Amino acid sequence: MARTGIVTFKGAPMTLLGDELAVGSPLPEFTLHYFEGGLKTITKSDLLGKPTILSVVPSLDTGVCQIQTKKFNTELSALGDSIHAVTVSRDLPFAMNRFCGAEEIKNMRVGSDYQTGEFGNKFGLTIDELKLLARAVLVIDAKGNIVYAETVPEVASEPNYQAAISALKSLL
Repeated sequence: MARTGIVTFKGAPMTLLGDELAVGSPLPEFTLHYFEGGLKTITKSDLLGKPTILSVVPSLDTGVCQIQTKKFNTELSALGDSIHAVTVSRDLPFAMNRFCGAEEIKNMRVGSDYQTGEFGNKFGLTIDELKLLARAVLVIDAKGNIVYAETVPEVASEPNYQAAISALKSLL
Protein backbone atom coordinates (compact mmCIF):
# COMPACT_ATOMS: atom_id res chain seq x y z
CA MET A 1 0.00 0.00 0.00
CA ALA A 2 1.26 3.51 -0.80
CA ARG A 3 0.66 6.35 1.66
CA THR A 4 1.11 9.98 0.61
CA GLY A 5 1.42 13.00 2.88
CA ILE A 6 2.82 11.14 5.91
CA VAL A 7 6.26 12.67 5.36
CA THR A 8 7.71 15.57 3.43
CA PHE A 9 11.22 16.17 2.15
CA LYS A 10 12.10 19.85 2.36
CA GLY A 11 8.37 20.57 2.24
CA ALA A 12 7.51 18.35 -0.73
CA PRO A 13 5.04 15.52 0.04
CA MET A 14 6.53 12.05 -0.34
CA THR A 15 4.96 8.61 -0.78
CA LEU A 16 5.73 5.83 1.70
CA LEU A 17 5.48 2.24 0.51
CA GLY A 18 4.07 -0.47 2.75
CA ASP A 19 1.76 -0.44 5.73
CA GLU A 20 2.60 1.60 8.80
CA LEU A 21 3.63 -0.45 11.81
CA ALA A 22 1.77 0.79 14.87
CA VAL A 23 2.53 0.45 18.55
CA GLY A 24 1.55 -3.07 19.58
CA SER A 25 2.49 -4.59 16.22
CA PRO A 26 4.93 -7.48 16.21
CA LEU A 27 8.26 -6.85 14.55
CA PRO A 28 8.14 -8.35 11.04
CA GLU A 29 10.82 -10.70 9.75
CA PHE A 30 13.66 -8.85 8.01
CA THR A 31 17.32 -9.10 7.04
CA LEU A 32 19.78 -6.22 7.24
CA HIS A 33 23.44 -6.37 6.26
CA TYR A 34 26.55 -4.99 7.92
CA PHE A 35 30.29 -5.26 7.37
CA GLU A 36 32.58 -6.65 10.03
CA GLY A 37 35.45 -8.54 8.43
CA GLY A 38 32.94 -9.60 5.76
CA LEU A 39 29.23 -9.17 5.06
CA LYS A 40 27.01 -10.36 7.92
CA THR A 41 23.31 -10.11 8.72
CA ILE A 42 20.99 -8.82 11.42
CA THR A 43 17.55 -10.43 11.58
CA LYS A 44 14.53 -10.16 13.83
CA SER A 45 15.71 -13.14 15.88
CA ASP A 46 19.04 -11.37 16.59
CA LEU A 47 17.13 -8.59 18.37
CA LEU A 48 14.91 -10.71 20.60
CA GLY A 49 15.72 -11.07 24.29
CA LYS A 50 16.60 -7.42 24.96
CA PRO A 51 14.84 -4.11 24.41
CA THR A 52 15.82 -2.63 21.03
CA ILE A 53 15.94 0.81 19.49
CA LEU A 54 15.95 1.09 15.71
CA SER A 55 17.10 4.50 14.52
CA VAL A 56 16.13 4.70 10.85
CA VAL A 57 17.83 7.31 8.65
CA PRO A 58 17.85 8.11 4.92
CA SER A 59 21.68 8.23 4.58
CA LEU A 60 24.67 8.57 6.89
CA ASP A 61 26.16 10.85 4.24
CA THR A 62 23.85 13.66 5.36
CA GLY A 63 24.19 16.00 8.33
CA VAL A 64 20.91 15.28 10.11
CA CYS A 65 21.43 11.51 9.84
CA GLN A 66 24.92 11.91 11.27
CA ILE A 67 23.58 14.03 14.14
CA GLN A 68 20.86 11.46 14.88
CA THR A 69 23.32 8.56 14.93
CA LYS A 70 25.87 10.41 17.08
CA LYS A 71 23.19 11.60 19.51
CA PHE A 72 21.77 8.10 20.08
CA ASN A 73 25.32 6.70 20.32
CA THR A 74 26.10 9.16 23.13
CA GLU A 75 22.74 8.94 24.92
CA LEU A 76 22.66 5.14 24.92
CA SER A 77 26.24 4.59 26.07
CA ALA A 78 25.19 4.24 29.74
CA LEU A 79 22.85 1.34 28.87
CA GLY A 80 25.72 -0.82 27.61
CA ASP A 81 24.80 -4.33 26.53
CA SER A 82 21.40 -4.30 28.25
CA ILE A 83 19.86 -3.20 24.92
CA HIS A 84 20.22 -3.60 21.18
CA ALA A 85 20.72 -0.32 19.30
CA VAL A 86 20.79 -0.30 15.50
CA THR A 87 20.97 2.49 12.94
CA VAL A 88 19.25 1.41 9.72
CA SER A 89 19.67 2.99 6.28
CA ARG A 90 20.04 1.98 2.63
CA ASP A 91 23.69 3.04 2.61
CA LEU A 92 26.17 0.35 1.64
CA PRO A 93 27.44 -1.62 4.65
CA PHE A 94 31.03 -0.60 3.82
CA ALA A 95 30.16 3.12 3.93
CA MET A 96 28.25 2.67 7.17
CA ASN A 97 31.22 0.86 8.71
CA ARG A 98 33.60 3.61 7.56
CA PHE A 99 31.35 6.32 9.06
CA CYS A 100 31.12 4.53 12.42
CA GLY A 101 34.89 4.08 12.56
CA ALA A 102 35.61 7.70 11.68
CA GLU A 103 33.02 9.02 14.17
CA GLU A 104 33.77 6.48 16.93
CA ILE A 105 30.22 5.13 16.94
CA LYS A 106 30.53 2.23 19.41
CA ASN A 107 27.08 1.96 21.00
CA MET A 108 25.07 1.60 17.79
CA ARG A 109 25.27 -1.25 15.33
CA VAL A 110 24.45 -0.46 11.72
CA GLY A 111 22.25 -2.40 9.35
CA SER A 112 21.80 -1.77 5.66
CA ASP A 113 18.60 -2.36 3.69
CA TYR A 114 20.47 -1.94 0.40
CA GLN A 115 20.01 -5.42 -1.07
CA THR A 116 16.25 -5.89 -1.25
CA GLY A 117 14.56 -2.94 0.43
CA GLU A 118 12.67 -5.54 2.47
CA PHE A 119 13.03 -3.67 5.77
CA GLY A 120 11.71 -0.39 4.37
CA ASN A 121 8.75 -2.05 2.68
CA LYS A 122 7.78 -4.23 5.65
CA PHE A 123 8.09 -1.29 8.06
CA GLY A 124 6.26 1.13 5.73
CA LEU A 125 9.29 3.43 5.58
CA THR A 126 10.50 3.34 1.95
CA ILE A 127 10.17 6.75 0.32
CA ASP A 128 9.05 5.85 -3.20
CA GLU A 129 10.34 9.01 -4.88
CA LEU A 130 13.83 8.79 -3.32
CA LYS A 131 14.24 5.04 -2.82
CA LEU A 132 15.58 5.89 0.66
CA LEU A 133 14.17 5.22 4.10
CA ALA A 134 12.11 7.81 5.94
CA ARG A 135 13.49 9.09 9.24
CA ALA A 136 11.98 7.09 12.08
CA VAL A 137 12.64 5.64 15.52
CA LEU A 138 11.17 2.38 16.77
CA VAL A 139 11.48 0.86 20.22
CA ILE A 140 10.83 -2.86 20.51
CA ASP A 141 10.42 -4.91 23.66
CA ALA A 142 12.40 -8.10 24.35
CA LYS A 143 9.59 -10.22 22.86
CA GLY A 144 9.62 -8.33 19.55
CA ASN A 145 6.62 -6.02 19.93
CA ILE A 146 6.74 -2.35 18.96
CA VAL A 147 6.20 -0.15 22.03
CA TYR A 148 7.16 3.22 20.52
CA ALA A 149 7.07 4.42 16.91
CA GLU A 150 7.86 7.81 15.46
CA THR A 151 7.97 8.55 11.76
CA VAL A 152 9.39 12.06 11.57
CA PRO A 153 7.00 14.18 9.45
CA GLU A 154 9.79 16.21 7.78
CA VAL A 155 12.63 13.96 6.62
CA ALA A 156 15.16 16.78 7.11
CA SER A 157 14.21 17.17 10.82
CA GLU A 158 15.48 15.30 13.86
CA PRO A 159 13.36 12.81 15.84
CA ASN A 160 12.16 13.20 19.43
CA TYR A 161 15.22 11.70 21.11
CA GLN A 162 13.96 11.96 24.67
CA ALA A 163 10.61 10.28 23.96
CA ALA A 164 12.36 7.35 22.28
CA ILE A 165 14.98 7.00 25.02
CA SER A 166 12.30 7.20 27.72
CA ALA A 167 10.31 4.44 25.99
CA LEU A 168 13.46 2.31 25.80
CA LYS A 169 14.41 2.89 29.44
CA SER A 170 10.87 1.98 30.56
CA LEU A 171 11.58 -1.56 29.32
CA LEU A 172 14.64 -2.04 31.53
